[in-house]
Amino acid sequence: MEYLDAFDEDKNYLGVFSKEEVHEKGLWHNTVHCWLYDNNLNVYFQIRSNNGKFYTTASGHVQAGEDIKDAFTREIKEEIGIDLSWGEAELLKIVKWMMDKEKNGKLNKDRAFANVYIFNIKDKNYDFKFVDGEVVGIGKMKVTDVLDLFSKKVDIIDCDVYKNSWEKIKVRREDFLLMPNETLEEKYGYILEEIKGAVMK
Repeated sequence: MEYLDAFDEDKNYLGVFSKEEVHEKGLWHNTVHCWLYDNNLNVYFQIRSNNGKFYTTASGHVQAGEDIKDAFTREIKEEIGIDLSWGEAELLKIVKWMMDKEKNGKLNKDRAFANVYIFNIKDKNYDFKFVDGEVVGIGKMKVTDVLDLFSKKVDIIDCDVYKNSWEKIKVRREDFLLMPNETLEEKYGYILEEIKGAVMK
């Protein structure tokens, strides 16, 4: 069973609870979101196994007693199979994220402090591996192309996808993971703009 440190909305510590209790009671907890990009203005999205959608490069819950930096390293290793040093990551912001949804016949109350990081892998070619069952591949796209897609300047863009080997595909807006009441620009836009600025400065 997975255990999390729980907080109230003002980040006062409440103690350790199981992940199930945290979501049942709507307790606040930490998550980490890791975005990889390179010097060629590419951003890397994971491909979710449950729906085939593109999402954050790697992300997940920060476990009870775990530092954010350790969660960053662990999630990247677990989801896409590579080793990165947290010290080179840049914290963009901490987003207060809320969503209620039915899950297995119960109301799941998600209340997260999402620690959003970007990480420049420069020009390195990593051997991605997908072993945890949550992720089946990686999509590499130009940041500027994705921004044009989200702003509806274009309806389709090119993407390099890696599962067992690299291949080229076409991507549309509906291929990205989006929750009810979210927009692509709100969910991903500020991250992509920060990555664009980091490469072009």
